[in-house]
Amino acid sequence: MAEDLAAVFRRECGRCTATLIRVLGDIDLAEDAVAEAFAIAAQRWPADGMPPNPGGWITTTARNRAIDRMRRESTRADRQLAAHRLLGENMEPDHDPDLDRLDAFVDVVADDQLRLMFLCCHPALAPDAQVALTLRLLGGLDVPEIARAFLVPERTMAQRIVRAKRKLRDNHAPYRVPRAAELPDRLPVVLNAIALIFTEGHTATTGDELVRAGLAAEAIRLGRVLVELMPDEPEAAGLLALMLLTDARRPARLAPDGSMIRLSDQDRTRWDRALIAEGHALVRTCLRRNQPGPFQIQAAIAAVATDAAVAAATDWSQIVALYDQLYALRPNEVVAVNRAVAVAEARGPDAGLAALEELDHERVDGYQPFHAARADLLARAGRTDDAVHAYDRAIELTTNPTERDFLVGRRAATAAS
Repeated sequence: MAEDLAAVFRRECGRCTATLIRVLGDIDLAEDAVAEAFAIAAQRWPADGMPPNPGGWITTTARNRAIDRMRRESTRADRQLAAHRLLGENMEPDHDPDLDRLDAFVDVVADDQLRLMFLCCHPALAPDAQVALTLRLLGGLDVPEIARAFLVPERTMAQRIVRAKRKLRDNHAPYRVPRAAELPDRLPVVLNAIALIFTEGHTATTGDELVRAGLAAEAIRLGRVLVELMPDEPEAAGLLALMLLTDARRPARLAPDGSMIRLSDQDRTRWDRALIAEGHALVRTCLRRNQPGPFQIQAAIAAVATDAAVAAATDWSQIVALYDQLYALRPNEVVAVNRAVAVAEARGPDAGLAALEELDHERVDGYQPFHAARADLLARAGRTDDAVHAYDRAIELTTNPTERDFLVGRRAATAAS
């Protein structure tokens, strides 16, 4: 039951929170109510069994708890207003609805999460705070996970999130999809938030599984909704293409025993060809528009990588050229590390290591992919002792057990060579 409850939390927490924020109009109250509902579920479900609609149960329980709290903390006049708004004008304010009648009161609107995403990406907030708040409320990520994504201390990230929620409340930010004229200004942050949610789903930072498939699927769903909402925005199409092409490789990422398989060793016949075809079509559409942006370039990289029938046929020179374009737009450590890996594939491990050496090692010391990539390239270059030390640092920074086991195995093989 603990595993089932954890799965429900990963799948439903963002949806329930988004719905409660719409209903209650208060982020903190919604978050607290959803957390309390999950705590109640942890007590009841082992004895009573999981309800047929776990998300609906959580949403309704959270809503009722929030109503109780509002009644306790408000004046009688405030209680009347809140109760009428939440329960309907024809209901007595002291009436407690039956949990079985959740459909009468809780309508999980399909785009509630998109509404919440645009709320989190309000221009009153700094861009980092916008993305962090989205990951917290929609992605269901905890503060340590978000801090690792931003390469900042947990305390710093916690303070950013608290300040962001307070600023939205003080600005009385409307909970709605913005008007057409407002959308372009918020779109880049919304895209980044969806991308980070997908990244956490593709390779979970914590938990027993390498992949949080439900989270990745939710990011793809939000990407589709966004493309439908903004069909003329090429970056939205680029992000959707990137997610589809990346998710297409998921069936081949794990061996039957659950161990991780690196890209070059994957059985490409297991890749999802329907997703690849859809992703390639989106990339071609983006190319015709000739308005290149970061997500479109990343999608083009993924398209080249998935175009080869075998790993040896991959056009790494083209991928390096695309990474050069991407780095010109986004000169950060994440892009630089990925570019170095591509350089190594195109020109050999020494060239890749040289690219990594150009980075600010103090800034990337806490970035696990840097050390994992460096360890692999050092091993391929025959620098065994240095490779083992780099693997040690990568293993130290790895929080996902499946990925850690993979790196431990690579370290052992390197040390034995």
